[in-house]
Amino acid sequence: SSHPGSGLRHRLGQLLVAMGKAAKTGGKKVAAAPLGQQKKKAVKNPLFEKTPKNFRLGGDIQPKRDLTRFVRWPRYIRLQRMKKIMLMRLKMPPAINQFNSTIDKNQAGSLLRLLKKYQPETKEAKK
Repeated sequence: SSHPGSGLRHRLGQLLVAMGKAAKTGGKKVAAAPLGQQKKKAVKNPLFEKTPKNFRLGGDIQPKRDLTRFVRWPRYIRLQRMKKIMLMRLKMPPAINQFNSTIDKNQAGSLLRLLKKYQPETKEAKK
């Protein structure tokens, strides 16, 4: 009661406790559990009692959070991510899409053999 208003705070606390007791006595009584289903309370070792962490000012250190979404990423990373999303969302006509990949060795060989038949004749062949 050294602080002003602490007497009032104490009285309010007593009233709340009294109200809680009055509310508990007036309710319906729940039937006790059968003997086979009664829960056995685990014996707790007082040396290893878990105390709740206090994250307020001057309390415990806040847990590490994953902040990757809020990082200002370098420009090249942002660009490659935007490009990937854009390519997923846009449909590309096949006539343009054919230049996004190269053909394999077997296909390239057969194509060159075909094109060699349509090659213009050289100066030696003309003579």
